[in-house]
Amino acid sequence: MNIQIENIRKYFGDVRANDGIDLVIPSGIIQGILGENGAGKSTLMKIISGFIQADSGRILLNGKPVSVSSPSEAIQLGIGMMHQDPMDFPSLNVIDNFLLGQGGKILPDYRASRERFLELQKKFGFRIHPDQLVESLTIGERQQLELLRLLFMGANVLILDEPTTGISTEQKEKIFAALKKLSKDNKTVIFVSHKLEEVEELCDRVAVLRQGKLVGIKEPPYKTSDLVRMMFGKEVKLTERRSCKSEIPRVRLENLYIEGTRMEIQDVNLEVCKGEVIGLAGMEGSGQQLFLRALAGLVRPVSGDIFIDGRRMTGKSYHEFQRMGVDYVPAARLEEGLIRGFSLTDHVILTETQKGFFINKESYQTNVQRKISEFNVHGKPETLVEELSGGNQQRASLALLREPHSVLLLEHPTRGLDIESTIDIWEKLKMYCREGTSIFFNSADLEEIMRYSDHILVFFSGRVSVPLRAEGISVDQLGQMIGGKNLEVMK
Repeated sequence: MNIQIENIRKYFGDVRANDGIDLVIPSGIIQGILGENGAGKSTLMKIISGFIQADSGRILLNGKPVSVSSPSEAIQLGIGMMHQDPMDFPSLNVIDNFLLGQGGKILPDYRASRERFLELQKKFGFRIHPDQLVESLTIGERQQLELLRLLFMGANVLILDEPTTGISTEQKEKIFAALKKLSKDNKTVIFVSHKLEEVEELCDRVAVLRQGKLVGIKEPPYKTSDLVRMMFGKEVKLTERRSCKSEIPRVRLENLYIEGTRMEIQDVNLEVCKGEVIGLAGMEGSGQQLFLRALAGLVRPVSGDIFIDGRRMTGKSYHEFQRMGVDYVPAARLEEGLIRGFSLTDHVILTETQKGFFINKESYQTNVQRKISEFNVHGKPETLVEELSGGNQQRASLALLREPHSVLLLEHPTRGLDIESTIDIWEKLKMYCREGTSIFFNSADLEEIMRYSDHILVFFSGRVSVPLRAEGISVDQLGQMIGGKNLEVMK
């Protein structure tokens, strides 16, 4: 299906999210949409898929103008979108989510639907049990489910908005292989990303947006420096690697044994100093999240001890960990980190100690503006968090960290952020380290783990490696250990 968009404009107050965009996408290709955070990528995709309406302009499918006023109208036209944050119901099982949005009978044919689900899954090499609860799936598996659901509903145009954010390398490879198969089947794939290496690897051509405008289209062979200049209007350089680690202990773990619903982690013995950064590497679901939640006081260890600044915290509540300066930023932003329907001001109020019985919102405006400016959040104090782009939601999550903090526990801290924003966020995090904050973080990006960590812990099926010096390890060595090879575990 050929897609043509003409003079698409969408303004949010003074912000020109899309400012006269013209683009033709032929059938059967993988079209990359590249741009910095806030460039207008997600807005354009939501217009094509009916989630929001353009202020002006039109959309043509196979040369015919169409009206796409809702997601249901879009799917009837053969357009389906997979969002950064999965649009599913975690409390339902896989097959019920697979059937969401299907018309027809009051009672669906579960037997036929299961057969179709398993058939589609086999085609792409996915392995999800149809009776499993969605809340027990990883982000990558939930994305696989959403892709299968859209195909089941008849999508011929598939829009994927930052689909590799927060998923493992193995799951990314499965998604890429699936998209290549769909392209060969003459499906039109629109792949939205800020990651240069991904669009260069996957896409047949790339359209680059900057500040709401289409600044150019590139085809292979791609030149990375050209794409960076198109994205940012300038050259962007990585900062030099540096450590802020002191010799003063901050966190001590003794014989820690943690048990989750899907795995257990045993025999963790570790001492982390002030200013030290510990990167957690491993395939998604290998125990990194369970480990971080235990350090935050959200999961109680079965045995062993956690010490923060010499104080035994084993068995203490999440709020007691917070009072010790421990802060946790989860990967699921709108499910655990932020509250839908609440503004940025509301969130700042929630993170601060209240004085008096009544809340005076005006008294918080200076602090809200400071946080918005400091973390470059593209929003206003009254902006609802669900109205922010994925990258801006991530920046907002980090801006809301309580101060002062002794330990930061971060799941995918640069999830959804472009290169420039990633550098900027790590500059701020390293500033905290210079002030004595210790950081534990996990990431699907091995380069990020190697660049910003002092030591790395590799997780494999609940087993944890001895601390590895980040400066002395290669991507290949780290990749092998993530797969379970040459892994020296704690005892």
